[in-house]
Amino acid sequence: MPHNILVADDDPHIREIICFALEKAGMTTLGVADGAAALQAVERRAPDLIVLDIGMPEMDGLEVCRRLRQRSDVPVLFLSARDEEIDRILGLEMGGDDYVTKPFSPRELVARVNVILRRARPMAAEEEADAFAHGKLVLVPASHAASFDGKPLVLTAIEFAIVKGFLARPSHVLGRDAVMANAYASNIHVSERTVDSHIRNIRAKLATVGCGDAIETVHGVGFRLGRCGG
Repeated sequence: MPHNILVADDDPHIREIICFALEKAGMTTLGVADGAAALQAVERRAPDLIVLDIGMPEMDGLEVCRRLRQRSDVPVLFLSARDEEIDRILGLEMGGDDYVTKPFSPRELVARVNVILRRARPMAAEEEADAFAHGKLVLVPASHAASFDGKPLVLTAIEFAIVKGFLARPSHVLGRDAVMANAYASNIHVSERTVDSHIRNIRAKLATVGCGDAIETVHGVGFRLGRCGG
């Protein structure tokens, strides 16, 4: 079955470009012009991913994502006309999986969508280890489930891949390039600020379930897994 992608952008020309590129890559698309229509579309049929413009009138993309995250973990790729760090950080911290700035390359956008979809797809049990565990932190890739001390932990597809990368090498210090190689294709550029935003978001989510030492910063080198309550 082809992946179903919801594209929410108030610019009809941009919607057309994105939908054409995604459909050329074998996906099905639905385009909507505002945030309210995006939420209604999700209620009618949950998409596999949403391409969500931040700067829509009436209800912007950040508010749409905030409402979505109250009831859904559908992957979100944000679009923005501004390369503002605050937009990027807010988008990722609200639960977005990735962020693309306009003007963008349709080919790169499709590549980023494919990365997110691949990370979000549960793997067959025989394809991956049954679970990764460190201290009280447990990840089960086959069901895309995460928990700390028995408490459910909601991670986006990219966040899940990053944490799994740490759990696969719990004693290693990972530089930013290594952290993102666990989550993105090697031909996709990801800024250091985006890496830091993901790490900050993961730490915040773990802190809410009682894990205050999940990922440690090794200054000048990168990051390593903490004790995780162990």
